[in-house]
Amino acid sequence: MWLHGFTQTRGSSHAFLSILAGTREVLTIDLPGHGRNAATSASLPETADLLAEVLPATPFVLGGYSYGGRVALHFALAHRERLSGLVLLSATLGISGEQERRERRTRDDSLADHLEVVGADAFLGEWLAQPLFAALPSDPAERAARSTDARGLADSLRRSGTGTQRSLGDALAAMDVATLILAGSNDAKFVNEAYRLHDALANSEVVLIEDAGHAAHLERPDEAAAAVLSHYPQ
Repeated sequence: MWLHGFTQTRGSSHAFLSILAGTREVLTIDLPGHGRNAATSASLPETADLLAEVLPATPFVLGGYSYGGRVALHFALAHRERLSGLVLLSATLGISGEQERRERRTRDDSLADHLEVVGADAFLGEWLAQPLFAALPSDPAERAARSTDARGLADSLRRSGTGTQRSLGDALAAMDVATLILAGSNDAKFVNEAYRLHDALANSEVVLIEDAGHAAHLERPDEAAAAVLSHYPQ
């Protein structure tokens, strides 16, 4: 089961997921505020519980990118027995300081306000123009798969943005699910986050996708998929 990032939908990451689907059954879903579920409003813990209602009862590997990685962590904490493995790409342990977390929530709220003013299309142009995504290949299919509901995206920022996530270090210490932590080698911030997660998780491995940035599975889908398939062979 793969969980997309902010502004993406279940139709995103087509090259990466197509490789996985060559030898695995791959499921995707639109997360709250995105795609067909744009009208659904939920926090990270609430999203985890919503997923628990619709995902398979038999154990499965859950993967997520960025926002999807935050959701995956909350699902793993609340529903450990449902998982046979966990994949986290460009995910974060959370912000430990309350002041810093409050400042991040304020920035996310301001960004949400801006999004609602300019509209989804203009916002997506601004979002993808960030240095974070400078290495993304030109892919019309990926752009077309982005979510276009401004209200839903704004709500996602307010209710499930990075500033809403408490630091999960203490909670993760007791979780033993086998976890693959991925980051692009050029994404210094999230390489650091990958090792923070590794230190917190008892049963984890870090793999860096060489010459890739934040969206490593879009920039280097072959390498990202190979890392997942190697870690979780059939």
